[in-house]
Amino acid sequence: MSAFETPSTDHSVDHLDLRRTNLGLVLRTLRDHGPRSRATLAAELGMTRSTISTLVTELAERGLVREGKVQRAAVGRPGTAVELDGSGVCGLGAEVNVNHVSVVALDLAGNVVNEKRLALDARAMAAEPVIDHLVSLIHASVAELGAQGKRTVGLTVGVAGLVDSRRDLLTHGPNLDWRDVAVGDLIRQRLDGSFPVRIDNEGNLAAAAEATPGVPDRQDILVIFGEIGVGGGIVADGRLLRGRQGYAGEFGHMIVQPQGRRCGCGRTGCWETVSGLRALLELVAEPHDPIRNPGMALDDRLAEINRRADLGDARTLDALEQVGTWVGVGAAILANALNPAAIVLSGYYSAVGHHMRAAVERELHAGVLAVDAGGTKVEISALGFGAAVRGGALAALESVYAAPTIVARRTPVAEPVNA
Repeated sequence: MSAFETPSTDHSVDHLDLRRTNLGLVLRTLRDHGPRSRATLAAELGMTRSTISTLVTELAERGLVREGKVQRAAVGRPGTAVELDGSGVCGLGAEVNVNHVSVVALDLAGNVVNEKRLALDARAMAAEPVIDHLVSLIHASVAELGAQGKRTVGLTVGVAGLVDSRRDLLTHGPNLDWRDVAVGDLIRQRLDGSFPVRIDNEGNLAAAAEATPGVPDRQDILVIFGEIGVGGGIVADGRLLRGRQGYAGEFGHMIVQPQGRRCGCGRTGCWETVSGLRALLELVAEPHDPIRNPGMALDDRLAEINRRADLGDARTLDALEQVGTWVGVGAAILANALNPAAIVLSGYYSAVGHHMRAAVERELHAGVLAVDAGGTKVEISALGFGAAVRGGALAALESVYAAPTIVARRTPVAEPVNA
């Protein structure tokens, strides 16, 4: 049977839609709240235990859930927990950025099962050769996943710049120096059409990756994603805010220094000109320093900055202080407007942010009108440059949560006696 199952004509459309909706509801509950017994699922979802048992059995047949540990209740017989499986189902996330292209595959439980990254100078290249490099990584990942018996259900590609998601079009990528590039079409033309492809802004995807389901303090956050440019995303009440036309989160183009330097977008004094990676590299080292060499892997350049800072190098520490101060200035503007529970520093900030954090927090508290910065905390992302590509893979997996029936049934799984 193929990866995508055609509904039987023996059932009404309404019945199929209801079943698909209920299957997705069970899956999302397990994702957001962890393993549950069938009795607990029935109580939480307002369904009968027999209905839940039928749904769980079908999800298990599709390889999406499995039996977990026995849970002992205060009253009644113990029940076997149900937990996400989905080890045979993968979503792909990919990214086109100024310094690299990358791909990651996550299974339904959020485990990284394949990861690839290629350093390149995308700004110095035309769009199509960059896309060719990315698609080569995608082909290699899909082939390796297939050899392991894993099924790719979708791909979401993050791009640095303004993305028209309805047309999968990068309308303006200032730091890539791309305009009106049909990224979605270019990628689809190079793939075989066996899974859907979507395009999104990398900052939005990074924010989605940081908004951990079921964790209250991660439901209202701002994610600031630093690279050569600076972008990010807004998560409110657990939902990503995209704005009227999907362009929300272009934080890097707030004007913070009107008499400052010219930005890649053509304006003067944008926040990213003083807080982006280019600003840090120029402050931290002379042009001939290896840190300034684009041929040196970005992770290695950041590791060298940390090494110098740890050794107490005055120039390095001063550069981190200056950039951290500007990050804090922008963070305060955003916190005054949106009052998030946390501002999460992602991208390159996650690598060197521990050296900047004090300056960021100082400026945040000085610049926010509300007492104690309105309760906004500064956090350092654990995902780093992988935040956007991981968010893309999670977005690709949403197709399974929306319609679990796209994954074919496998060998029927017997219902346990103590269900």
